[in-house]
Amino acid sequence: MNTIKELEEKLSSPSPELVKDIAKINGDILLLGVAGKMGPSLARLLVRAIQEAGIQKEVIGVSRFSDQQMKHELEKDGVRCIQADLLDDAALQSLPLAENLIFMAGKKFGTSTDASTTWAMNAYLPGRVSEKFRNSRIVVFSSGNVYPFVHYASGGATENTAPDPLGDYAQSCLGRERIFQYFSHRYSIPMLIYRLNYAIDMRYGNLLEIGKMVQNGSPIDLRTGHMNVIWQGDANEIAIRSLLHTTCPPRLLNVTGPETVSIRQVAEKFGELLNTRPQFVNEPEPFALLNNASLCHRTFGYPRVTLLEMIEMTADWILSGGATLDKPTHFQEREGKF
Repeated sequence: MNTIKELEEKLSSPSPELVKDIAKINGDILLLGVAGKMGPSLARLLVRAIQEAGIQKEVIGVSRFSDQQMKHELEKDGVRCIQADLLDDAALQSLPLAENLIFMAGKKFGTSTDASTTWAMNAYLPGRVSEKFRNSRIVVFSSGNVYPFVHYASGGATENTAPDPLGDYAQSCLGRERIFQYFSHRYSIPMLIYRLNYAIDMRYGNLLEIGKMVQNGSPIDLRTGHMNVIWQGDANEIAIRSLLHTTCPPRLLNVTGPETVSIRQVAEKFGELLNTRPQFVNEPEPFALLNNASLCHRTFGYPRVTLLEMIEMTADWILSGGATLDKPTHFQEREGKF
């Protein structure tokens, strides 16, 4: 897999389980924040699943669409696109109602210099959205950053682990959850809070960053010595299928791969594949931001794409000079500053 076309084909190929589930989801599906890193592939996956199921259902994507080319491409692929600034209440109120809503809007990077906008997007907007879409079922994208650091041998934080967010971004993510939870109780809105820890595709993510550091001979800081990852296509499928698992009060769901991944071992594997010896600095700290997604795997099954496949595909992408998004994850951040 060396081209964007091949990548998009893999990302948008629905599993039989998704095709089966999409037929059970009544009504159209509205995606708020569709132009982010995961939104375009999720929208295309939805369209293909609907087509393969042989049903009629509209996929509506909302974003500011600062990249008009993205808007045109999604429209060509069958997504009805609406250009809107969600913080503009008139624009928000003008949006069509839909029985199903996947909330992907949010802000992470730049928080350190503009925390107020992060809080507005992540904690104020959810209240306005809940008021507008009180008759929808809602899947809320959140983050594993709401959890405290846990020991690498613990298996990761579970949905029962008490939140203890570090820094403005993580705190605002918990704020988003709390506001949605409040309105779920107030209006009996069925919701699922989707706590994601590091989706990747070839163009961005922890694995690409580690592979690039290995290729360039850049030292890899091992203080954060462990992480979680999941293939973006699998994460998107889980988000869509989660519409059948919304509850009131909202269900919590950790979403990531099954492994607690050693960053040293990943870098060494990249070294083999890229024929370059990785460089390391520091030693692993025992605590890191790690999620346990056992409940997710019990509900939806294990991810289709394995860790080794992701590493091998990423190495091939790097060697072929594949396009990247230049959107670093800052997965090694230990102070909560983004």
